[in-house]
Amino acid sequence: MDDGQGTYTFRCPTCDERVSKVAEPVVVEVLLASGVALEAWRLPAELAERPGGPPITHDDLLEFHLELEDPEWFTRLAATVIL
Repeated sequence: MDDGQGTYTFRCPTCDERVSKVAEPVVVEVLLASGVALEAWRLPAELAERPGGPPITHDDLLEFHLELEDPEWFTRLAATVIL
């Protein structure tokens, strides 16, 4: 599901950082009329999904943290992926 919002992104001329701002539809129209390139995209379908199961607990988070401290964690994770 898309939310219909528009944004614009530019590089700050002072610090050269990327800046993104929310744009009302009229601002989007003005930017497009002035020749700014449009990049349209859709929100990922996964955002509309509601996972099942119980909420994550503090114990779950601690267990995950401890798992990541093991240097072999990625090997074990990769072994669970079916291609």
